[in-house]
Amino acid sequence: MTLRDSSDMALTERPNEASAGLETLGTRQILELMNAEDARVAAAVAEQLEPITAAVDAIVSRVRAGGRLIYLGAGTSGRLATMEAAEVPPTFGVPPGMVVGLIAGGTDAVQAAREKAEDDTAGGATEVRRLDVGERDALVGVSASGRTAFVLAAVAEARSRGAVTIGVCCDDGAPLAEITDIPICTVVGPEVLAGSTRLKAGTAQKLVLNMLTTAAMIRLGRVHGNLMIDVRPTNVKLRERARRIVIDISGANDAEVDAALTATGWSARAAVLVLTKGLTADEALAAADQLPGTRT
Repeated sequence: MTLRDSSDMALTERPNEASAGLETLGTRQILELMNAEDARVAAAVAEQLEPITAAVDAIVSRVRAGGRLIYLGAGTSGRLATMEAAEVPPTFGVPPGMVVGLIAGGTDAVQAAREKAEDDTAGGATEVRRLDVGERDALVGVSASGRTAFVLAAVAEARSRGAVTIGVCCDDGAPLAEITDIPICTVVGPEVLAGSTRLKAGTAQKLVLNMLTTAAMIRLGRVHGNLMIDVRPTNVKLRERARRIVIDISGANDAEVDAALTATGWSARAAVLVLTKGLTADEALAAADQLPGTRT
């Protein structure tokens, strides 16, 4: 099949002429081909910086108003959506309920394929209703082809309920781009392995989700310089990171930093306020609690 006779297919499903003889290649040739195709991804994302900017601003305004950021997808896209949501609380110190990740087929689909779930139109709308999505929320539908029924139904339901909707896909002619308020279409072209959207499409979607989350959290004041000041230090590595952050910002000695961190329950932000502003631990914790998204 050539690109000419597959024009009615989603771009992400079409065969890639550059890899037509894939099974005849040696290991190094396969890797060189994959690497060359992957090099297209960052450029495709760069072309979408304008809608990505609009999406970040929309997310920030919703969260500041007390709303939520909801990532939703099926298959690989759903796994990326749930992973992004799961990493926000420990990285930026927000409560889990502020950023939600949904995957078609439920949590079991994260580790095991539930491919039929992507066709569950009713399920997409049901999930949005279950979350009581409303006008203060931002919903990001993630679908490589932009045609996934579960995602389209969820987006349509969210939009009807007043939420701002953002579509992340890899085909600018896709239905998802037509029904979202802010479409982000990173056109990376056909995959080396035709239809395997865990490759370039998955990489592009991951880059976009990284941008949406990270830029939004920066704009919401969840970063000091380039430091994760609201990191949740729940293990040894993260406690050392919190200590380094407080030392770097405050200039205090180890004993002073450890005392401030202990007094504030290992809140790096509050510890910095204790050391630099002379606040008590309770005053510092109360001040840190004023950031958007601190409470559910």
